Amino acid sequence: MLSEQEKELVRELQKGLPLVSRPFLDIADRLGLSEEEIIAKVKDFLFRGIIRRFGAVVKHQDVGYVANAMVVWLVPEERIMEVGRAMASFPEVTHCYNRPSVPGWPFTLYTVIHGKREQDCRSIAKKISSSTGIKDYRILFSTAELKKSSMEYFLD
Repeated sequence: MLSEQEKELVRELQKGLPLVSRPFLDIADRLGLSEEEIIAKVKDFLFRGIIRRFGAVVKHQDVGYVANAMVVWLVPEERIMEVGRAMASFPEVTHCYNRPSVPGWPFTLYTVIHGKREQDCRSIAKKISSSTGIKDYRILFSTAELKKSSMEYFLD
């Protein structure tokens, strides 16, 4: 459970670090704390697993990765974990989920692949298929991005 002060810090951090020479000092000033207190609390969050990592968010289209594909795989239930781990190990796979099948839609594993061209995504899917032995899959390319955002916590 987080204290109110910790929730305030989470609210600040999820906005992204300010682009200044001392971003934690900037946050500290807004929260009425010292820069050292903020850095110590962030380290504590990392240690406790409340924060997994800090990283830059790159708009993949802006750096040339304009092909996005969700690849849906028909994987036997008894192989889900093994195949899911194998698929997730590919650096080109950014998301890998197991979801239940439904009547008329038998696919159970979903991966997201980014490439510079659609052919790149097709080649990666073929490579994953060859590696895992899963031959029944479909490639669904994105045609428009209508929303993309990260989850935000403690907003109310």
